[in-house]
Amino acid sequence: MPRTPNEYAVHLLIEGGHREEVRFTTIQEFQKWYSGELVPKSGSKDFISVPIRNIQGEYMVIRPDSILAIRVEPVFASSVDVEY
Repeated sequence: MPRTPNEYAVHLLIEGGHREEVRFTTIQEFQKWYSGELVPKSGSKDFISVPIRNIQGEYMVIRPDSILAIRVEPVFASSVDVEY
């Protein structure tokens, strides 16, 4: 039986080597933001808003043309982060 992720961690690789992580509750929520906000303005230097749901009172804006790569990682409640 396949497991269902509790949320999705979206890692943004930004020009200059910066990395940011934002979380989405569902893959559909990410796809809606990606196709509705990011893709239509992909070559733009205007800022767009990146939803941050886990930190109240904080927001992030980014220039779409500065995003070099996006990695979407499913996060499971049973996942255990082990640091070596």
